[in-house]
Amino acid sequence: MFKIQELRELIKLVDHSNIDEFTFESEGSKIKMKKSKETTVQTIVESKVQAQPVAPVVSEVAQPAAQAQPVQPQAQPAEPVTAAPAVDENLHKIVSPMVGTFYASPSPDAGAYVQKGDKVKEDSVVCIVEAMKLFNEIEAEVNGEIVEILVENGQLVEYGQPLFLVKA
Repeated sequence: MFKIQELRELIKLVDHSNIDEFTFESEGSKIKMKKSKETTVQTIVESKVQAQPVAPVVSEVAQPAAQAQPVQPQAQPAEPVTAAPAVDENLHKIVSPMVGTFYASPSPDAGAYVQKGDKVKEDSVVCIVEAMKLFNEIEAEVNGEIVEILVENGQLVEYGQPLFLVKA
């Protein structure tokens, strides 16, 4: 049977991903999540095994996307859009290899792995991405200097999302 914290984590991961529908079956239990067009997550938990009752997870509804992320107006000057790729061409992007939660340090009371201006080597750990209670250390994969940190500590990240810019 699933624990309520595991269900909440699954809901959060599905809500912040591009997945529209998710089904998981294990040991006679089944979880099915489906996003509607208003970007809410509906969760249905079925169990063939007699177990502890689960708190009403169906009432767990995500915020609409309009509230979760500010919408950028379309009438912005084109200059910032064209200036950013010119800078990015000379920099290596360290990207997230999975969907999960970004952590800049190994524990809440410890210092960050890297900060802007730090020198890194190919095997230097730069952050942790946590997915399904597994903490995955992300390495720099290149020798250089951290130019910019693109995400905040505790932020949910997508697969392939740039995390750091490194001047090789």
